[in-house]
Amino acid sequence: MNRHYAAITLSFPSDAPRQTRMRAIVDAIWDTLHETGISWVGFYVHEGGEELVLSVCRNKPACSPIGMHGACGAAFQSGEPLVVRDVKDLGANYVACDPRDQSEVVIPCHENGRVWGVLDLDSFDIGAFDESDVQGLTSLLIQAGLTT
Repeated sequence: MNRHYAAITLSFPSDAPRQTRMRAIVDAIWDTLHETGISWVGFYVHEGGEELVLSVCRNKPACSPIGMHGACGAAFQSGEPLVVRDVKDLGANYVACDPRDQSEVVIPCHENGRVWGVLDLDSFDIGAFDESDVQGLTSLLIQAGLTT
């Protein structure tokens, strides 16, 4: 939605641990783009079993752990990005951490042929995300070394 992902600057040492890189990308996305309709940004990681666990996030708490349903679970299992125009379309499978959220974009993070987690952005607006968000966020994840 005409967000300027190229304007986001990431700063961390080249050998920074994954957690540091996740924090840098979440903070950079939030600080640069929260005024464009993003209500939340964070990572869910897979630590085994059938759940995803909240890692770093901004700017409010979120549900954790969550199962493999909802947008995050679907993107994790498929390994493909997911744009949810209206979360009501997910029906009972939607994980409603904030009932004001109306749309979502989820980008899986790949390493060595496996998905290890997802980057999740929410918005209070219906239709807030599109393919340009998928491309911009994926590019940032590649730049941060958080996906291949």
